[in-house]
Amino acid sequence: MGGVLKYDGIKIEKGSATKVVDPLTVEQALEIQINGKAFTVVMQTPGDEEELATGLLFAEDVIGKNTEIQLETTVNENGEIDRINALIPEDQIGDGYLSSRSLLSVSSCGICGKQSLEDLPRPKSSDKEIQTSKTDGQYTVDELLEMQTKMVEAQTNFKMTGGCHGVAAFNQEGELQSIREDIGRHNAMDKVVGDLIRQNKLGKAKVIMFSGRVSYEIVSKAFRARIPLIMAVSAPSTLAIDFAKEYGITLLGFARNGKLTCYAYCDRLTI
Repeated sequence: MGGVLKYDGIKIEKGSATKVVDPLTVEQALEIQINGKAFTVVMQTPGDEEELATGLLFAEDVIGKNTEIQLETTVNENGEIDRINALIPEDQIGDGYLSSRSLLSVSSCGICGKQSLEDLPRPKSSDKEIQTSKTDGQYTVDELLEMQTKMVEAQTNFKMTGGCHGVAAFNQEGELQSIREDIGRHNAMDKVVGDLIRQNKLGKAKVIMFSGRVSYEIVSKAFRARIPLIMAVSAPSTLAIDFAKEYGITLLGFARNGKLTCYAYCDRLTI
């Protein structure tokens, strides 16, 4: 599997040492260009690079869901894609291109590459295309936990390594629309959105299941994709909750062992 490599190690347990060979999640750089000019570098897990590039450019408001885009890929000596050039008509490039994330964007940080607090995305009343309804969709706790179970069962990389994040999108009926894994939480989210765009299913996604903690950027990416509910295994940040309240997104955290905590727009839940 391209996203996994085996490494030798020593496992120390109860005072004894044992040699082991562990499968670990690969992390490597991917350069994304726009019309031949460098736009950003992300640290990611090999695989689904075109979905990652598409989803990231969409999240950064460089492209819209109907933008004409062609992707050229460059392969390294290991046969893995390490560079993608997005060919976009100049008159279709969004405003996000002007705030190019020229700094190295590491997979664990959602703020890396932003230049100031003013760069944080906030909803605009005039931005009708990406407004989310504050009342659409009702879900029982059991329905949401069942979706989470489906995501866990489909996380093949995590089962092997225990070292990557998973993001899954579901429709109103609880049917899995897309699942992607990556060493970076934000990469996994971008890959799912990119996959939905490429499948022409973005409008059907209503629930995001998340394997880790939720930062503000995950909430803003869900808002941009018009996905009104996020449920995560771990905790949300305070800014994620503030953004969810501002965006009209239902935000659930600590969803484990049959329990969960709702922090915003709980009216979508049926107990």
